Amino acid sequence: MKQLFLSFLFFSIFIVSSQEKYPKDYFRNPLDIPTVLAGTFGELRSNHFHSGVDIKTQGREGLKIYAAADGYVSRIKVAQYGFGKALYITHPNGYTTVYAHISKYADKIQKYVKSVQYKKEKYATGNLFFKSDKFPVKKGELIAYTGDTGSSGGPHLHYEIRSTKTENIINPLLFGLKPKDSKPPTFQSLKVYTLNNSSRINNQKKNFILTLKNTEKGKYLADRISASGLIGFGVSVFDRLNEAPNKNGIFSLEMLVNGKQFYYHDVETFSFSESKFINLHIDYKHYKKYKRRYQKTYKETKNKLSTYENLINNGRINIKNGLNYTIEIIAKDYNGNSSSIKIPIVGKESNTIFSKSKDSTNYKIIAKNFQKFTKEDITVAFPKNTFYNDLFLNFKVENGVAKIHTPTIPLNKSFTLTFNVSKYSEEEKQQLYIANLEYPKYPRYQYTRKKDSTFYTTTKTLGTYSLVSDKHKPKINILYFKNNQWISKRKTIKVKISDIGSGIKNYRATIDGKWILMEFNHKKGVLTYNFSDKKLLGSKHIFKIVVSDNVGNTNTLSTTFFKKQVN
Repeated sequence: MKQLFLSFLFFSIFIVSSQEKYPKDYFRNPLDIPTVLAGTFGELRSNHFHSGVDIKTQGREGLKIYAAADGYVSRIKVAQYGFGKALYITHPNGYTTVYAHISKYADKIQKYVKSVQYKKEKYATGNLFFKSDKFPVKKGELIAYTGDTGSSGGPHLHYEIRSTKTENIINPLLFGLKPKDSKPPTFQSLKVYTLNNSSRINNQKKNFILTLKNTEKGKYLADRISASGLIGFGVSVFDRLNEAPNKNGIFSLEMLVNGKQFYYHDVETFSFSESKFINLHIDYKHYKKYKRRYQKTYKETKNKLSTYENLINNGRINIKNGLNYTIEIIAKDYNGNSSSIKIPIVGKESNTIFSKSKDSTNYKIIAKNFQKFTKEDITVAFPKNTFYNDLFLNFKVENGVAKIHTPTIPLNKSFTLTFNVSKYSEEEKQQLYIANLEYPKYPRYQYTRKKDSTFYTTTKTLGTYSLVSDKHKPKINILYFKNNQWISKRKTIKVKISDIGSGIKNYRATIDGKWILMEFNHKKGVLTYNFSDKKLLGSKHIFKIVVSDNVGNTNTLSTTFFKKQVN
């Protein structure tokens, strides 16, 4: 009871101090609808922590987005993937707000962005930076409309608050954004790990998933285990808000050993540079094999995340013979709703001896060294500190397929994979690319750099790779009208494009020989041109589109349409 009180007191002190650290009433809600989150700050994502909150837009696009406070538009970026269309506002109080996946900008900003796109004849603008006098904005001013652009999984607004000076991202809930949440987090699963060669759990040298019993709301009890030596825990846990069924991330995770705090982390703030350490924070091997993320309640040596606080022995528990332990793991959301697991442990030495497995590979990786290995026509080169730890690397080549260990080990840096292609003709080389074969449906294109006798790529993913040939042209289909048709009432031209091989690399569309801006929804494979962009002269027009894939296969479609000019 005392420890629960201390834990509650600690969390209360954190909330009070954060209110003092961050202004609570400076920023307004960027939308005029109730705040319901599809994603929380610091949520576990592929190879990164979520850097903002995803605000639901009631399944719709086109809702008005307002400036959260006075400031100026300091940056705009339009990209096919990632944030899609994004806008950044710098505020005089030292913070920058970010609005992403938007469908279009407010009129004056939209006009400027399109002028850049037409000048460059490209959809992606790259970063456009502005001084304070270009696009000043007032709190509550319309700046954009919600959408589903970039790597979004559906209509929503991705919203961030960053330190203007350091670029560190800060949890927007600390600034007064208030979604309704009275539900405690839900523990899905609990895992216990042996952390060195002498560790034992239930008289075995292996990791276990423990059965959880939900005794009451927010209270869980795990199976009693026996153990000896260094052990650690991991939990699969999520949080739900009141008005949304989706599984969000938690705010904090804590572990007590016999009432004493051994581990704590929360998602108040972090930097983009440390986000990659998520792959050490979670049980990466389990995630890659089974698609479930376990957050460890112990810290790996090479993990440089700044979110940990007050760790004892980095959260590793040394179980001694004859002693009893009660482990308690506590998960909380931002509102302080909490759930906990209690794990009873009895210290019991094991007399079982396990022989060390013998690794037949000759490829010993020393993490701090540069290493390069070649088999047949394939070479792998690992820069210094590509790996977090030393290991024996499995590297085999069979029938031109390179099997480079397994993708269950996270990497700190990219390595280079090179294929000798001197045996291929120039025509064959043109159609070849390097592909990752770990995906069951199709080979996945790896950005392939080509020289005369070698092809190479860089990647942060171990696994199976090969050269693959692509002889197929992309497919192009005009939607909703046919050649020589009158389309006076249509506001857009829509084209569906696809590719079954290396994937689409680029496209170029023109009307009467002049470049037009077509926005590509890669999730649907549909390109859209809006006739409001340019005035058409006359009534007869020729639309032409050229689409190329990543090895240069090209397809062209040309069609004639008739449209009266509307003044």
